[in-house]
Amino acid sequence: MARIRPFHAGDEPALAEICLRTAAEGSDATGLLEDDDLWAHVFVLPYAARHPEFAFVVETDDERLVGYIVGVPDTRAFEDWFHDQWWPRFAHRWPEPAEERSRQDGIVRYAYGRRGGAEPYGDDHPAHLHIDLLPEAQGQGWGRALITTLTDALRAQGVTGVHLAASVGNTGAIAFYPRVGFTPIPSHPGVQAFALTLT
Repeated sequence: MARIRPFHAGDEPALAEICLRTAAEGSDATGLLEDDDLWAHVFVLPYAARHPEFAFVVETDDERLVGYIVGVPDTRAFEDWFHDQWWPRFAHRWPEPAEERSRQDGIVRYAYGRRGGAEPYGDDHPAHLHIDLLPEAQGQGWGRALITTLTDALRAQGVTGVHLAASVGNTGAIAFYPRVGFTPIPSHPGVQAFALTLT
């Protein structure tokens, strides 16, 4: 029987693998970039590093991780930390490209551009999250349970709202978030953002 448990140090490789295998609009992104490791270093590992208290995983009875949710209580503060402290550690590995010639270039440029206030979604809903489940864990209620686990933890810390953004091509995610209480909010082209008030 699978269970949800808090993130533990040492879970990082499993989180990175889940991120990679779901990064292509919910499907396996292996080989889509020149360096598969980039996905996790932008979209999951910094969250677990900065706010492990808001990271939770789905663990099977044979101790495999098949899903996670990670969140931050204050998006502006997190994005400033990402810009000032997290991403500079990887500048030698992923230098900023002068122009966008590939999908990897686009993600790297996005990483360099992250900073507090760059996105509007945190103004009314200061927290944000990322959630991913491997196909074997989907359709069993784990997504809803992870959302509940994280939002309960955020509420306990007095956080008033949470947001997230999904690619418009990720039709499964676009359908899922309203079912667990999120409301679509105005978004950039190619992205649909959602928000949930926690008070």
